[in-house]
Amino acid sequence: MAIESFESHPSRYTHWKLSVDGDIATLVMDVQEGDGSERPYILKLNSYDLFVDIELADAVERLRWEHPEVRAVVVTSGKDRVFCAGANIPMLASSDHAFKVNFCRFTNETRLAIEDASATAGQGYVCAANGVASGGGYELALACDEILLVDDRSSAVSLPEVPLLGVLPGTGGLTRVVDKRKVRRDLADHFSSLAEGIRGSRAVKYKLIDATYKLSRFDAKVAEHARAMADRMVGRADAQPVPMTPVEVEVGEGGDRHYPGLTLALSPEARTAEITITLPDDAGPTDAAGAQAQGMAWWPLATFRALNDALMHLRFNHRPIGTVVLRVVGDPKVALAADALLAQDTWFTTEARHAIRRILKKVDVTAKTFIALVDQGSAFAGSFLELALAADRVFMLDDADGDGVHLAVSPLNGGAYPMGNGLTRLQTRFLDDAAAVEAVMARAGELLETQDADELGLVTFAPDDIDWDDEVRLAIEERASLSPDALTGMEANLRFAGPETLETKIFGRLSAWQNWIFQRPNAVGPAGALKSFGGPTQPVFGWERT
Repeated sequence: MAIESFESHPSRYTHWKLSVDGDIATLVMDVQEGDGSERPYILKLNSYDLFVDIELADAVERLRWEHPEVRAVVVTSGKDRVFCAGANIPMLASSDHAFKVNFCRFTNETRLAIEDASATAGQGYVCAANGVASGGGYELALACDEILLVDDRSSAVSLPEVPLLGVLPGTGGLTRVVDKRKVRRDLADHFSSLAEGIRGSRAVKYKLIDATYKLSRFDAKVAEHARAMADRMVGRADAQPVPMTPVEVEVGEGGDRHYPGLTLALSPEARTAEITITLPDDAGPTDAAGAQAQGMAWWPLATFRALNDALMHLRFNHRPIGTVVLRVVGDPKVALAADALLAQDTWFTTEARHAIRRILKKVDVTAKTFIALVDQGSAFAGSFLELALAADRVFMLDDADGDGVHLAVSPLNGGAYPMGNGLTRLQTRFLDDAAAVEAVMARAGELLETQDADELGLVTFAPDDIDWDDEVRLAIEERASLSPDALTGMEANLRFAGPETLETKIFGRLSAWQNWIFQRPNAVGPAGALKSFGGPTQPVFGWERT
């Protein structure tokens, strides 16, 4: 099933209601079982699918841009006695493997966006679980800063995936329980194998939730916690709302996508695609006020939002495409001038940097090979250099004539865009070699020719113009011929060198295990747990442990 759009708007929300009252916003999850779609499953008990999560992702991002006055966000349910039953099981059971994994990746990114809003936008999240929070529903709660659970003698929090479904919690539940909420390992083990979950004061004792309140006091206590959260969070005096307008795109024959400043060209038969970013002729506004006046149309922000949309379409709608060529063309000085503006400490430029950072992280965790090509007219500079640093290989033309083949570093490459491991892409590239990073950053603002870029370690190969076409062609053809399963595992292992964090565990360790478990007969076989769930028969397991 092709996904036409990964954007939404509050006026089109089917499953969420967003309201704002001063510095406190409320997100009410009220999933509609019959939403008029032709999907072969019913979204019972506030269970969610990709389309429910697309709306949530929109709301989280929209609150940052359109409601910077908000300091606290309450996430609750519009249904009685149930907060959220998690990902819809019939949806998972009926989906193919690749969709399940991409669905988990998208929901992981949404939960991380909630945590990022708290960390970088001063918008704290309070989960008001007014009913059962099960599986992915509890994982949504875990993404919030505080979890409040109603004490009605039946509502519980649970991660029942292992005992009920034969899979793992798919959006970081196990990791957040121990790494974020610091639940003791033995208690976490007990909790994660207990299908019915844990209620009330015991859940507080285990540190699975922060507080529990009787139904008669629940709403008032939620309001108290939201007020306290809003008072704790620090906003910015210069914050001004910016409308989050839709990404502009024209879809051509064969699915090619054309955005202002970016083109996604598909070659399905070769299982490759090419993303070409074209910089404008000039850098545009010279001050932050001028950039903010353009809002989402400000070209650096618009270009990266287009990249985000292109990545989502590659993930979900073009899954056989495994190799993506990256090009940036134009004048590197234009990119460096835009970076000088992005580096300013205003609310708008700071939010723009954070948005670019989140989108660059999506490149890191996308299960495609990325090959950056730097030749005549290339402009991998500053923020756009991050795309080359994120690539699995970088080819740079060794042009003896010095005819416009350059890379360029800006101060933003030194810390504005950390990866999920907490390091910059330069630090990850030169792990445990601070001198190499310093040598690169010492050249910030220069247009680096091929020999310099090669000596600094910024490129993988530097063929001359005689060998360029053949070496690039062979590299792309060879990559496209390799096992996609092996490449996904290899790339995920190599991209995140350095320290392990909650985020790298979710996208590395969890994704690898879930990728494997989702293909095992114990989970998805004819008598597997996902297929048997809700039916009259028990799952049949093979008992070998590997």
